[in-house]
Amino acid sequence: MKPGLLVVVSGPAGVGKGTVVSRAREKNSDIVYSVSATSRKPRPGEIEGKNYFFVSRERFIEMIRNNELLEWVEYCGNYYGTPRAYVEEQLKKGRIVLLEIEVEGAGNIKKRYPECVSIFIAPPDLDELKKRITNRGTEPSDVIERRMNRAKEEMERMADYDYVIVNDTVENASDRLLEILEIELEAANKGISGNR
Repeated sequence: MKPGLLVVVSGPAGVGKGTVVSRAREKNSDIVYSVSATSRKPRPGEIEGKNYFFVSRERFIEMIRNNELLEWVEYCGNYYGTPRAYVEEQLKKGRIVLLEIEVEGAGNIKKRYPECVSIFIAPPDLDELKKRITNRGTEPSDVIERRMNRAKEEMERMADYDYVIVNDTVENASDRLLEILEIELEAANKGISGNR
């Protein structure tokens, strides 16, 4: 059986990670998306089990205690984490399992699974990022400022990643993501690491 591939994608809030990943998945049906759990409230249009598993803080803490998560982190006042069972099941099936998580969680995954592929999605620049976050219209100005400060901190950790993709356009970024996955899959099938 072909080996599975664990891929971690990170980047600042508002950079378009979800959009880039969705577009890549439309182009390659071998990619499965690991839905994260969160204690935050759903945003308009977000769907339970598709965007996130929305759980109470109490349930999230129970998941931590029961070792049901590969990694978890508290970010901007909410918990986020990766449910373990689904990821392990898909890797056993030889699938490309993509985790979209923030930098702290990505670091935790890399420690547990050093063979995973880590990709950082960056904005063209911080002004563009602020515009994207503001245009979402989902957060007040104080939260936007917190997200921008956090984005600066996250971008300082880009060097920790195997690859960096600048999201100038969704098409370019999703094509680059697919190229990286192809390189890494080919390398995994030969028992070596890709261009890392």
